[in-house]
Amino acid sequence: MKNLQAALNWFDGNYNEKLKDLFSLLSIPSVSTDPERKADIQAACDYLAEYLKGLGADKVQTFKTKVHPILYAEFNKGGESAKTLLIYGHYDVQPADPINEWKTDAFTPTIMNDNLHARGASDMKGQVMAAIFAVEAVLKTSELPLNIKFLLEGEEEIGSPSLDTFIHNHKELLACDMVLNPDAGMIAKDMPTITYGLRGMIYFELRIDGPQADLHSGLFGGVVANPANVLAEIIAKLHNSDGSIAIPGFYDEVLPLDETERKKLASTKTADESILQVSGSPKLFGEAGYNSNERAGARPTLDVNGLYSGFIGEGAKTIIPAYAKAKISCRLVPDQDPEIIYMKAQRYIAGLVPDTVRATFYKHSGSPAYLASDAPGSDQLVKALEETWRRPITFRREGGSIPVATTMQNALGVKSLLTGFGLPDDQIHSPNEHQNLTVWKLGVQAFIRFLESFRA
Repeated sequence: MKNLQAALNWFDGNYNEKLKDLFSLLSIPSVSTDPERKADIQAACDYLAEYLKGLGADKVQTFKTKVHPILYAEFNKGGESAKTLLIYGHYDVQPADPINEWKTDAFTPTIMNDNLHARGASDMKGQVMAAIFAVEAVLKTSELPLNIKFLLEGEEEIGSPSLDTFIHNHKELLACDMVLNPDAGMIAKDMPTITYGLRGMIYFELRIDGPQADLHSGLFGGVVANPANVLAEIIAKLHNSDGSIAIPGFYDEVLPLDETERKKLASTKTADESILQVSGSPKLFGEAGYNSNERAGARPTLDVNGLYSGFIGEGAKTIIPAYAKAKISCRLVPDQDPEIIYMKAQRYIAGLVPDTVRATFYKHSGSPAYLASDAPGSDQLVKALEETWRRPITFRREGGSIPVATTMQNALGVKSLLTGFGLPDDQIHSPNEHQNLTVWKLGVQAFIRFLESFRA
């Protein structure tokens, strides 16, 4: 208890200084999808490397990849008999576009109404630094009760193309007893959350080609098939009237939700009104027979993520477009194989394509769903969160995907603890991304408690 209080006091006394350190990282525009930001990606990696070295890390190493670097660090302070905790995070961020919709400069951290505004404040530089500051607080006041490893990548926002291979090729380096991944989030400010399930995903693109070039709609309309019309007809047939997915066999491997699971999900008490407020939608939508919690985390989905065809500028241009494209993703639940779902989707869609056009499929990525209610360290994390917020923990199945959790389980044999302190209205991936600082400060305190819980 003495060590815990000392670490908590240290962070409280150095809070403003730590905010400045976070500001320094947030000021670096480490946008991984922009080739012109390659130097900024390296700068963010270097900043974290130097920071960890400054904390006395026993080893800090940057690994080059074909795209952006992976940073590894370790603190072997607990001794050979101590458990080893691997902390994952990413230091790359989404583009700031559309820039004119930001209230402040995206890479000039600004505090407004207890919210820290900046790209990456919530996703996930703020979460990475929360974990680092917790380690620092313990180091500054006592010895670490366990060994710590950090794995920080710069490619998460572009699908982590280098990470799987790196993890599989460095199993010994990354060997651990527990994995902490703070890239999840909370349901609400007063609801500390552990995510025990993630949906998987298959992401693909459908292209419909018709004429070899755009044609005059007055001369060729009604004579040559319009790829945009064909694509619209196909998309309209991907769902049934009850909101379920129309692809034959799509639900064959979907496990039914038993009463125990439904009660656990119901305990999260996500209000439909809150979803409407955050999303700005006029009314909720979804598969019949399931509530919003179940739809968002425990049922599979299919969504069109992007559409492109023909003339989309201002004014009018009467053409038959040469092609039309749709980007489509399916969020998957346990037992659904991404490759099998992709094959079923491809077969079904191909059967909807008339012979007046040509269809081409491009698969972008895929990952299976994930369940980890028994991840090592769960009891300690639950206790740390509950003692910090002084209320019971909330468990949820996340609708999104965190593929690294599955990779680590397969390669290292360890399930991940998934948590975080971002909120649903943090506007991640959107203009005006922000992190609530009261929640973030509690998060650092919770991580300190978690680390201290392993002291003998």
